[in-house]
Amino acid sequence: MRLNKLVLSVAATAVVGSGMLVQAAGFDAESVFEKECQGCHGPNLEGGVGSDLRPAVTAKKNSYELAETILNGKAGTAMPSFKDKISKDDADKMVDYIQHFKGRVIKQLTLDTVKAAWKPLNDRMAFFTKYPNAVDVKKNTDICFVTERDAERVAFVDGTSGKILSKHPAGFAVHVTVTNKRQPRYAYSISRSGLVTMFDLNTPGQQKIAEVQVGSDSRGLAVSPDGKYLMAGNYVPGGAILLDAMTLEPLKVYPTSSVIKPNGDIDSSRVAGIFDTPYGPYFAFALKDGGHVYIVDYSKPTFPIVGDIPNIGDILHDGFLNEGKEIGRYLFIASQGSDVVGVVDFKTKSLVTKIYTGPASKPHPGQGSSWYNETLGQQLGATVNMNLGQVTIWDDHFDVIRQIPTGGGGLFVGTSEHTPFIWADNVLGGSDVWNQVHLINKQTLELDRIITVGTSEGTVTDPVTHKVLYKWEVPTVKDDKGAAITPRILHAEPANHGHWTMISEWNAGRIGIYEAKTGKFVKYITGLTTPTFTYSIEHRQTIPGA
Repeated sequence: MRLNKLVLSVAATAVVGSGMLVQAAGFDAESVFEKECQGCHGPNLEGGVGSDLRPAVTAKKNSYELAETILNGKAGTAMPSFKDKISKDDADKMVDYIQHFKGRVIKQLTLDTVKAAWKPLNDRMAFFTKYPNAVDVKKNTDICFVTERDAERVAFVDGTSGKILSKHPAGFAVHVTVTNKRQPRYAYSISRSGLVTMFDLNTPGQQKIAEVQVGSDSRGLAVSPDGKYLMAGNYVPGGAILLDAMTLEPLKVYPTSSVIKPNGDIDSSRVAGIFDTPYGPYFAFALKDGGHVYIVDYSKPTFPIVGDIPNIGDILHDGFLNEGKEIGRYLFIASQGSDVVGVVDFKTKSLVTKIYTGPASKPHPGQGSSWYNETLGQQLGATVNMNLGQVTIWDDHFDVIRQIPTGGGGLFVGTSEHTPFIWADNVLGGSDVWNQVHLINKQTLELDRIITVGTSEGTVTDPVTHKVLYKWEVPTVKDDKGAAITPRILHAEPANHGHWTMISEWNAGRIGIYEAKTGKFVKYITGLTTPTFTYSIEHRQTIPGA
């Protein structure tokens, strides 16, 4: 039996580096690695999305070549270039840190620690009485969240006009936002620095109600459908935290400092995805390094774990729930180290099957896609894959029926009832494709059109005839050296009662709005800093677990 050390981690930060790497005296390799690298390379440097970096592996490699990889990136993977952010000397220091990694002491998650970090900020009931309806919009469900990653903020946007309503500090690299579907005036965010924040969307400027520091490195967040509970997931210290959704008061912690991993070792595990379901009074949370999914019954007095589904695979990450018949019964959970999507059944509390997404595929469904295909008469599901330009589609028997090529590795695939397409980004591909979103017809399962945002012009093209269907002028954005930036675009989110799809342009500081039915460009929302994840409250009201 061995206990490895758990260190900070940032999932998929290779995609959108935080800009915190500065060429300054006293370069702290450990701190930088914790913030920028370990999401892909693992808490113990054991690999996952990224390569195995443990000393037993890297000590045998040429240190010069390792430093070159840090500076220049690695084509065809999620590993970006850092040469514009750190010096050659800093890269050498990072290599030395990796090759002589000693690990860290495992931290324990305790209820007392989390309770001590709970801060009520405003009187919720006073706001409830004073603002029975939304002040800044017609309906609070018109609001969309935007996570401004590098600015450490949540921005609220009117999803019917594109107007920015307010911006709020919400912790380093704000990661996920969710709303209370029972009472959609209440919204929540979690940052990668472990800060959970609660907002009241009916108030002027969407005021904060409370915040709580649940850990030092965190990811997942979900609200129970009855509106009573919130669950957050930690990387450090590992575990999940159950909170009161009306106050953010911590109620229970579920430590994961000692779990059985797929290889039989007993070790600590990060908690990645957190999922609620309308199928029953359950939360599910994924042990990223343990290969398990735990199911918690929040209807019982002690909020017990009532299901333990092991051996799903290595490096569990995000996932989504089925729609259609028995909505929310099945959780599709990505295993990025085993190239599968596990199918967890909330009814039987068991693993139904594993959907094999292909060699080196590393599924990353994000919010996922589920839709009804009229030709097949079945509900289908889909994921993009981080290391391949490929969308994997399966049927309601959980059999893969199509592998659709795209431009490059992606992070998000999304759809809604109002669009004939599923929208897949290529943000992990090279600079020649990371400015594209592929639109796949939900009925024919063929690539239908491609959105491309250039430095000065955008187009929507037919991939077969290469005919330009629509084009528009793109305001050129330049870097600090005066060079035009190729927009890196990701995460398509429905908005404006289904009329729009919003796409983040991460490095251009804006969101592009497109017609949901055609892909035609509408306008930009500007004045944002590294917009990454968008969340339309109206759209998510109808999506189980989202």
